[in-house]
Amino acid sequence: MDKTQFEDVLAAACVQLTAEARASTQQHKPSAFELRVRTVMGDLLHGTGLDAQPDIDQGFPDIVVGGFGVEVKATESNSWRCIANSVSEGQRAKDVDQIYVIYGKFGGTPEVRWADYGNSIMHVRTSHVPRFEIEIGTQTPLFENLGTTYEDFRSLPMNDKMPLIRQYARGRLKEGERLWWLEDSDVDNQSHSLPLQVQVYMDLPQHQKRQFRAEAALMCPQIVGGSRQRRKYVDAVLYLMTYRGVLCPQARDLYSAGSVGEKGPTGNFLINALIDIQTEFRAAATNLEDALFLEYWGTCPAAKDRLLEWLERADAFAQDWTPSDYLFLEEQGKVAP
Repeated sequence: MDKTQFEDVLAAACVQLTAEARASTQQHKPSAFELRVRTVMGDLLHGTGLDAQPDIDQGFPDIVVGGFGVEVKATESNSWRCIANSVSEGQRAKDVDQIYVIYGKFGGTPEVRWADYGNSIMHVRTSHVPRFEIEIGTQTPLFENLGTTYEDFRSLPMNDKMPLIRQYARGRLKEGERLWWLEDSDVDNQSHSLPLQVQVYMDLPQHQKRQFRAEAALMCPQIVGGSRQRRKYVDAVLYLMTYRGVLCPQARDLYSAGSVGEKGPTGNFLINALIDIQTEFRAAATNLEDALFLEYWGTCPAAKDRLLEWLERADAFAQDWTPSDYLFLEEQGKVAP
């Protein structure tokens, strides 16, 4: 069976499935719809020597017919758009070369349509991993935006896919927004992961508060800016939320509150707070992954150079004081180690 013949089977299946969907709601649930799609296609393929078999690993796509695959999607809303498979496609059937989607829209006037799967992908969303979003009849195919094709993209190893996805996602960010996933490696084997539960900063043990304050300050040297810079703590708060899963309702709790800056060699709470966590700063500069520096700084200095780079950036942000006069004096060679 060639491509044209198989697409004729898909078209005939959708005509029958649409008629059934309008006559009864019995097959409107996704699991029931998938079983019905397989049965209808099996009937249409009778005598061809091909069967509409499920993927033997229950992976992707849902139905395998020789070298063709069919992913089945269904929604009870009046929409031709839904979340699809993981970008990694780690469970893709090996012998499938061409994938289609059969989509049952059961909200509004029920209808079933088919489309080329790759041409229907129009966006990437993230849950615990980046996932494709498809739209039947989309006018904005994702892979045109990425300057490649679905067929070429899916053949890439995961660490080559992710830079393209990150480039796309970063291009959609609004001012002040950050990506919460950084890895360019296989999303199923990332070295960093978020906890399932969101933690509240005030409830953390003291050692974690100090660690996370230092990490956020290292990534976001703009925290040393003047009091009139209203958004100077935004990136630090976003870092805690997106990378550590920690909610900090009061940004001043991090560096400006009396609890962290009242005691120290100066009358400035912020200076005192940063002096107090220099040890944690040093650990963060050594231990945090390179991807974070690329994301927040746009460059990734060697670990031994990161504190000096931070000082240079912080000095440019500060207005009424100079961070390099107070912080990391040993690294600057101003005092003996």
